Amino acid sequence: MVRAATCVARVYGAALLSAGGLGCSLILGIPEGSLADGGSSGSGSGSVIAASSGAQSGASEGGSPVASAGSSSEAGEAASPSAGPPSCAPAGPGLTTCGASQESCCTNLGVPGGMYDRTYTNTGGGPTGEADPASVSGLQLDKYLVTVGRFRQFVNAILPADGSAGWLPVAGSGKHAHLNGGGGLAVGPNVDAGQAYEPGWVATDDSNIAPTNTNLACDPNYATWTTTAGSQENLPMNCVNWYEAYAFCIWDGGFLPSEAEWEYAAAGGNQQREYPWGSADPGTSNQYAIYASGPNCYYPDAGTCMSEVNIAPVGKTTQGAGLWGQLDLAGEVWQWNLDGNAAYLDPCTDCANLTATAQRVIRAGSFDDSASLLVPWYRNNDAPSYRLGKIGFRCARSP
Repeated sequence: MVRAATCVARVYGAALLSAGGLGCSLILGIPEGSLADGGSSGSGSGSVIAASSGAQSGASEGGSPVASAGSSSEAGEAASPSAGPPSCAPAGPGLTTCGASQESCCTNLGVPGGMYDRTYTNTGGGPTGEADPASVSGLQLDKYLVTVGRFRQFVNAILPADGSAGWLPVAGSGKHAHLNGGGGLAVGPNVDAGQAYEPGWVATDDSNIAPTNTNLACDPNYATWTTTAGSQENLPMNCVNWYEAYAFCIWDGGFLPSEAEWEYAAAGGNQQREYPWGSADPGTSNQYAIYASGPNCYYPDAGTCMSEVNIAPVGKTTQGAGLWGQLDLAGEVWQWNLDGNAAYLDPCTDCANLTATAQRVIRAGSFDDSASLLVPWYRNNDAPSYRLGKIGFRCARSP
């Protein structure tokens, strides 16, 4: 039986992270520091849960309220459970100005657990050709792609202006620690004995974290990074390699979503949708997705793809929300997933294939890709060291 979703939002410090468009209402008090006075500066004053039920028709169970994740000043430590993601601790463009409601760019929404088929097609009449079933546990998935503004906070932590030693992930961090007694995702076929689990961050990958101005300007036409904060803070961050995406999510109190988790959210779970929003045609007016047809980008107005002006601020496509409220799950930029590019693991219960590391999975299509690549089941990949103007990412978090 299909049930109405439970809408989950969180208040980090004093900034309400609403679930936008899902009818959430604040049902608990505001923590120390008020919305009226601008709230705290990310010092970790606690969290507030906001929820409502019956908010979105056709949704299955919503995610559960969870404790917020917070920042840490200690090198190597990820965000603590007592405050919000450090990437949104200061207020400003690309931090607290996302989406139609100008909400926190760190808003994350509950995705309930369930089963679905990773392989399928859907042309509007329901899923067919189903194969490769997977079981996914509930999690929180960021509503928005990581913005330039949020990534700037990470760069400041990695490369301090005073030249001191920057932050690096602790070896073994970044696991889905809420799974399998802290072991994380299963990294081979699920078996009763000898099961292996994700290793988390590998210290030998530290040298791959190098978010310098030169590296982040990887594409002269489409790079969204600017050396100083300016008018592009609300654009999705691109030119980030897989290692930096993974490290950012660890630093921000989360982890990279597995391929199974990402597709589950984009497909609407066992609804296995044609597009994240359903079966409506993507159109050419940017209402559902930022994409292209041949050499022509539809954003901001149909014309030849030329530069970063063809990349929209995150959350622009409000009608393109997935079943649980996440935006830009199709188009805008490809999104790094945790998995290596390899055959699906079968059977799969909270699994990831981490043995094939030469290429990492990317999903979603991009601003200059066609509609055929916007479907949830489409798989793509790239080398983890690559920096491209077409690739960005979002983070996931424990429920």
